[in-house]
Amino acid sequence: MTIQENFNLRTYNTFGINASCKLFTEVKNSDDIEEIIMSRYFQNNPNLILGGGSNILFTKDFDGLVIKNSLKGIEVVLDEKDYVLVKVCAGEVWHSFVLWCIEHHYAGVENLSLIPGLVGASPMQNIGAYGAEIKDLCESVEAVELSSGNKFSFSNSDCEFGYRESVFKRKLKNQFLITSVTYKLNKIPHFNVNYGDIKSTLADMNVHELSLKAVSDAVIKIRSTKLPDPKQLGNAGSFFKNPVVAKNLVDKLLLKYPVMPNYPQENGVKVPAGWLIEQCGWKGKVFGNTGSHKSQALVLVNYGNATGNEIYNLALEIKQSVKEKFGIDIEPEVNLV
Repeated sequence: MTIQENFNLRTYNTFGINASCKLFTEVKNSDDIEEIIMSRYFQNNPNLILGGGSNILFTKDFDGLVIKNSLKGIEVVLDEKDYVLVKVCAGEVWHSFVLWCIEHHYAGVENLSLIPGLVGASPMQNIGAYGAEIKDLCESVEAVELSSGNKFSFSNSDCEFGYRESVFKRKLKNQFLITSVTYKLNKIPHFNVNYGDIKSTLADMNVHELSLKAVSDAVIKIRSTKLPDPKQLGNAGSFFKNPVVAKNLVDKLLLKYPVMPNYPQENGVKVPAGWLIEQCGWKGKVFGNTGSHKSQALVLVNYGNATGNEIYNLALEIKQSVKEKFGIDIEPEVNLV
């Protein structure tokens, strides 16, 4: 185990925020995890588990220990006639795992192509895109309790998945280090191309016969067009969650804004946060070192030297303007530190 002091985290978060931490270490196996949990560095300091840094905003330096999850490995643990169970270590890059699934003809994650981050974040955030969500694929999650070092297995129901939520973001927040996720993937694909621009993009690509790769390529093309590459322009993808709003409020708003997109849910009506933000005039606006992206209002960006507080303050202004105009509260999807 190697402990580094006053470690710069700029290249460890996709916003590219120039923040640092008091102590930094990397875990690559179960022995590393056990050693760090038992160490004085862990016991005497606040700690933060860091994955790919694609869903975090550092508003200040972290005065404690950052533990980088670098656990690697992919294993088929059950191979049945119609499906497989694949166990994936939490430090694997999510998109690389998606490509691995496509190569092996395992269906279910193709609509989740090009989502940044690591596998360990997938159940924590219940990541989703283009009609697919982790809650529909996750068989179980293995994790280590940080206070005791004990290993636990969480079933799908134990994870208490919600919209971009899970038990790991609520009542068990900061209590566990996820070590692996097991996914149930189909051998016979059930293609989902009716969400967003997938169908029209497939047509533009002259795809006449659906395949896992074709759907993945279409999603990659859409995301590359709409969302900036964090390697070129610092961002964390969608900064806000799409709010689920009471139906009576949506009905009232539709009288004033009849073209407002809305999608009925079991617990209300989902309204795209990007649309709300764009209607408030934020799309493409630049404020010093930060702003709302020109192609997607939902994405806040770092134009080079933004501080976390600059981005956070812009987010607060956007949140307030949406509340004033529509009476809707939008909440960050990004984790704030």
